[in-house]
Amino acid sequence: MTQQLIVLNQQQKAKQFRDLHHSGRLLILPNIWDPLGALLLENLEFPAVATASASVAFSNGYDDGEKIPFNTLLTLLKRITAKVNIPVSADVESGFATDEVVLKKNMIQLIETGIVGINIEDTEKKTSSLLALEVQCERIKAIREVAKEMDIPLFINARTDVYIRGKLDTDDAKYKETLKRGLAYKAAGADCFYPITLTSRDYIKKLIEQLEMPVNVVTMSGLPELAVLNEIGVARLSLGPSFLKIAIKSMKNLAMKLQNYEGLSEITENEITSAYLKDLVSTPSQ
Repeated sequence: MTQQLIVLNQQQKAKQFRDLHHSGRLLILPNIWDPLGALLLENLEFPAVATASASVAFSNGYDDGEKIPFNTLLTLLKRITAKVNIPVSADVESGFATDEVVLKKNMIQLIETGIVGINIEDTEKKTSSLLALEVQCERIKAIREVAKEMDIPLFINARTDVYIRGKLDTDDAKYKETLKRGLAYKAAGADCFYPITLTSRDYIKKLIEQLEMPVNVVTMSGLPELAVLNEIGVARLSLGPSFLKIAIKSMKNLAMKLQNYEGLSEITENEITSAYLKDLVSTPSQ
């Protein structure tokens, strides 16, 4: 495939990914961490896949929080995008950068992997504190500038950590700061807003109405049922590292049974066969 065709293909996937957030239906992304997981979801007819930074880090032996080497992340993203024909979005935390120069350089490399969307956080990794609103807006503008220069309509999912990093006492104060950041990030060029750990149905609904842009929530205790999220207009649902946790739980439970000389039937009667996995990885990509 020529470079021109590669760019056109990436542009098309970026448009597809953007449209999925404006379909009027909840986009569910069970975040993956490797090509096999992406192929599984594509085979099950999910229209797009997204990585989770924690899942990528844990599965490669690192803690979350930009501890995984950036080049390792780039290599993994290239492997994922090369195997599936559906859009791929990447959780890039805070961009693995402490200034705009490095951020722009990193964004070029990230877009070159073939991804069409990113999650970008407003946490300063060294201090684990919220970045100033103005600083994060400039970072979003810089990302948009790079994407425009590369002629890829990158989908920017702007995550705010107000509910986990903000030092605010009341729910109303947290919501006001969240809304303030959402409006500012939208003006700076974000396509979607991700107030991670916000679970209140009323606040989520109010945020959607006041922002007038796609809103992303994450699965956790206290979140309304998926049908309710769809009804109130949530555009996107992420699982974060929950998909990985479910996989590890299954492996852990079986491993503990094996220690007691039990669990053989779970292995021999498993509907996931080697042939099934072979078919997944043998799927031709564009």
